[in-house]
Amino acid sequence: MDFTPTEEQEAARELAGRIFADLAGHERLRAAGAGTDAELWKALCAAGLPGSVEETGLLGLVLLLEEQGRTTAQVPFAASCVYGILAVARHGTEEQRARLLPGLRDGTTVLTGALPAPGTVTADRGTVTAAPDTVTAAPDTATAPPGWATPTPDTVTPPPGTVTAPGAGRLSGAVAWVPWLRDATHVLVPDQDRVLWLVRTEDAAAVEPVELTAPWAAARLVLDGAPAERLGRSDTTAHDDVLTAARIAFAGLQAGVCAGSLDRAVAHTSVREQFGRPLSTRQAVQLRAADAHMDTEAIRVTAYEAAWRFDEGLDACGAALTAAWWASEAGRRVVHAGQHLHGGTGADLDHPVHRHFLWGRQLDAYLGAGTELLAELGDLLAKGDPS
Repeated sequence: MDFTPTEEQEAARELAGRIFADLAGHERLRAAGAGTDAELWKALCAAGLPGSVEETGLLGLVLLLEEQGRTTAQVPFAASCVYGILAVARHGTEEQRARLLPGLRDGTTVLTGALPAPGTVTADRGTVTAAPDTVTAAPDTATAPPGWATPTPDTVTPPPGTVTAPGAGRLSGAVAWVPWLRDATHVLVPDQDRVLWLVRTEDAAAVEPVELTAPWAAARLVLDGAPAERLGRSDTTAHDDVLTAARIAFAGLQAGVCAGSLDRAVAHTSVREQFGRPLSTRQAVQLRAADAHMDTEAIRVTAYEAAWRFDEGLDACGAALTAAWWASEAGRRVVHAGQHLHGGTGADLDHPVHRHFLWGRQLDAYLGAGTELLAELGDLLAKGDPS
């Protein structure tokens, strides 16, 4: 097991760090609001960074997302890479790869996913119904889990331009919120059988803006007979593979968010004086910062291990759950500590550290409640999962 970045991974990380440092300052981020910073996204794509993950793998993506997290840059990097580039490259058909990957690399196509971890699907997400061409009778949908799609017959004539291959179908239903959906051209949606479908956002019945804790350009997805295409020969294996990669990627993003929050806290306490001494000389401050540092390193190393296993073709499901748990539980502690170590300044909603707090709490929610992640990990271990 070796987490040392390759020359290509290190070069990509350094380039990403420079671009984020130059184009993701606090004033610029404040001006971006909840939307994507188009100029920053264009710069990242022009530098070839999204496309580089095809070569550098999931570990390379984790390294890039750490750099994004340090600045909380407003771009759909994680979503479009993990639900788009990696998912299509690994599971798409040859035709889908040829059609979608060029746009995903240059940023003209942005793909997000309605693929939350267990624990984030709530009853108000409703059920999304899928209608493959080959289905002749609608199954009983009463037992479908909330938030997943259920096959029903395709009785509507597809509009011109709709994919009518064997993997074509239609989707109906609603998903309460999908990250970066307002800026996406496509969305990856799972059905109740954990089959993955690609839907163009322009074909959705509605994309309704939703305000989250973090400014992720999220929206509620409403589908009403929307034309969809199956991702490759998508089955439960593809679904689980994409979900595993997403957990690892967003854990890596959380590692960066926590590192950025801690960096700001260290800088603040080193210059802020109390009774003639910097706050950083106080034992209580040192211990709080040390705990936050250890938590951040735990998030980072578990994300690295999970990404390494994924890239090596090993079973990474258990490692991904471990990384997600650390990112959720420890991430929340770190961003709280970062804000508290700023004292009264940390209560300023306009202070840069508050962005890290918001992102950390949003990632905590997106990855899933710690107790539910542990329960899923426990079930996996009970079945003898080697990872």
